[in-house]
Amino acid sequence: MTSNLHTIRDWLRYAVSRFENSDIFYGHGTDNSYDEAVWLVMSALHLPHDTLDNFLDARLTTTESQHLATLVEKRVTEHTPTAYLVNEAWLRGFKFYVDERVIVPRSFIAELLEDGLQPWVEFPEMVESAADICTGSGCLGVLLAETFPNAHIDVVDISPDAIDVSNINIKRYGLEHQVQAVQSDMFTALKGRKYDVIISNPPYVDAPSMAELPAEYRQEPQLALGSGVAGLDHTHTLLTQAAEYLNDGGILVVEIGHNRDALHDAYPDLPFTWLDTSAGDQFVFMLTKEDLLEAGLQGEPNNAE
Repeated sequence: MTSNLHTIRDWLRYAVSRFENSDIFYGHGTDNSYDEAVWLVMSALHLPHDTLDNFLDARLTTTESQHLATLVEKRVTEHTPTAYLVNEAWLRGFKFYVDERVIVPRSFIAELLEDGLQPWVEFPEMVESAADICTGSGCLGVLLAETFPNAHIDVVDISPDAIDVSNINIKRYGLEHQVQAVQSDMFTALKGRKYDVIISNPPYVDAPSMAELPAEYRQEPQLALGSGVAGLDHTHTLLTQAAEYLNDGGILVVEIGHNRDALHDAYPDLPFTWLDTSAGDQFVFMLTKEDLLEAGLQGEPNNAE
């Protein structure tokens, strides 16, 4: 069926046609068949994406064609995310290793780190410690190290598999001296540690949404997606315990998906600052240590639900 496909141009056309004629779901880095095809073909051939025009008419070897045929088939029939097929995902121009042990990185916090979390962090060079809770692949931890070059970074996850993948990405960027992967159920293994900045893109999918996830998302670790009936279990832990781990003047930045209304209902007196992202100001909030303390959130069990 694919024996007449010889060039990258041929394979791109074929992949787009297969994707368009399928029920695959996008959302792990692209939102259309063409971009998905470019990502799969170029990455599978180990070619930089921005060199596509230079290689459109390059002919593939038999082995390369067989490999592409297998990947396209898996994408269409098994709904395997392209990130898993080519073992890579991108955030802010950084390429990260991923596989089925971690969710595919996607976070609005990456956008906010590009600006150094200003104006809430006035001098990025003065940040000495930061943590990424529920880190998954460690990608946001790597971006924290880029944003705050003088900070020690802890990337934290309950999953030993996630810690293994995080260490791959830490090593890939030569950050072993700055970034440490810590296996921990949220803050459990962090007793005594203090941070200037804590970020988290925790599990936040509510129970009804978990039941309706597309097939691609069901291939991700479900532990990293669901967070109780209202999708806020992990966020409750962050809000009730973060003050204990923040230095004075420290900030907590959390992504919560589509749960803003539920969060306001649970914490009507918390002065959330909602941060602007490319998708609007509904998805990421910021609180200071002082905000949390004034609201009485000092490590006590939460009964907001």
